[in-house]
Amino acid sequence: MKRILVIFACAAALSGVATGQSAPNAADLLARVDANEVYNTITYKGKMIIEYQGRRYVKEMQAWAKGNNDSFVEFFNPEDRGTKYLKKGSRLYVYSPDSEQVMLISGHLLKESMMGSDLSYEDTIENERLSARYTPVLAGTEVLGDLKAWVLDLTARNRTESYPRRKLWIDAVTGDVLRYELYALSGAKLKEYNLVRAETIDGRRFPVESEMRDLLRKDSRTVFVMDQVVLDVPIADSVFSMRNLER
Repeated sequence: MKRILVIFACAAALSGVATGQSAPNAADLLARVDANEVYNTITYKGKMIIEYQGRRYVKEMQAWAKGNNDSFVEFFNPEDRGTKYLKKGSRLYVYSPDSEQVMLISGHLLKESMMGSDLSYEDTIENERLSARYTPVLAGTEVLGDLKAWVLDLTARNRTESYPRRKLWIDAVTGDVLRYELYALSGAKLKEYNLVRAETIDGRRFPVESEMRDLLRKDSRTVFVMDQVVLDVPIADSVFSMRNLER
């Protein structure tokens, strides 16, 4: 089973838990968020629209994922055609058609921007459910636009977490995670996510368009759009192989 998106879907991965109007238990609410992110396989076409300091870049991709550890993304926009990413567990590999080489992304490189986006490589390889990594507290309700949302405040259980604190706004009616914020140990807000559009796919509320902002980058945002999402269909193991990465 796998969390709701692969590689570029960590931002979108937090959507979709149905809740009632009475105040829920914080741990139950977070567990439902996790539960909605479970599937066997996923394929989709995606687009990253990166706006950075007055410039706009569009990255187009096809993605596949299977289980909790395997995912594969290939870019097909002209500037990045043939660039591929393979995730195996917590290891992330990239193939560059320019150098015709495969590189393991590790160490300090994991904190760098992925493809110039507002996501780091580290953001893309999280495997564990939030409920296993954070202690939740229900911080009340807020209204975002005209939507009532439960607010969850999450504190990391482990000091090695990239984001020691997270804050989630969960739609009280649909269960969509409308917004979340990521914080440093100092309390500084590092990143923020906003849901733009969700759809129901195979009975799940699914975030098909979302926005991420890295607040350490001036005048920057990344919009992620998903299309042709297909869940729980067979995918050959060969898709998630080093041979496929180098092909």
